Amino acid sequence: MIDIQNLHKKFGNNQVLAGLDLDISEGGIFAILGPNGSGKTTLIKSILGMVVPNKGNILVQGQNVKNHWEYRQQINYLPQIANFPGNLSVKELIRMIKDLRQKPSEENTLLDLFGLRTFLDKKLVTLSGGTKQKVNIVLTFMFDSPLLILDEPTTGLDPASLIRLKTLINEEKKKGKTILITSHIMQFVEEMADEIVYLLEGKIYFKGNIEQLKSKTQQTDFERAIAAISEENV
Repeated sequence: MIDIQNLHKKFGNNQVLAGLDLDISEGGIFAILGPNGSGKTTLIKSILGMVVPNKGNILVQGQNVKNHWEYRQQINYLPQIANFPGNLSVKELIRMIKDLRQKPSEENTLLDLFGLRTFLDKKLVTLSGGTKQKVNIVLTFMFDSPLLILDEPTTGLDPASLIRLKTLINEEKKKGKTILITSHIMQFVEEMADEIVYLLEGKIYFKGNIEQLKSKTQQTDFERAIAAISEENV
């Protein structure tokens, strides 16, 4: 699904990605983890075409993304911070995104799932953070695309909505989709992820499943295993 070869990115004198190689197979949930400044956001934005690498190649479904913007139609992206135009209503925002994507959508099912019907005519500026995140989720999941990138998807969600989100992600996985997740909530990662990709200083220090991570770090607890791999590479 995603093949990244020798990826380099600098911002000024700051080397954010340093010869990163990564192969993400088709189907399954992959958690991209690492401390702040490890290169997670830059990696995701490079895949999305929002950041242009200094060197290296990114292939999505076998196509080099450089100068080929059409591949983005195959990606659904949930950003960490939902910066919506505050003067739009929820209904107007959904209509605008549908007009931009020009793909069949399933917003009605998702609006019911997250209890957003009563908010359709409300301006986005009036919504709470948690409600905005639910709108963010609707916009992300209402189109049928083979690749989903979810950046801190649990932010602001109440327990009931979190359960619905987990169910939604697992349903997409059952359809054979590839899902990339970043999260600081280790319990969520442990419950959802099939494979862990751990970044540090722009390089991958671990790629494998949770049991392999525990074995490598000689830890029985996932959160302690993540802490241990961080400390090993300080």
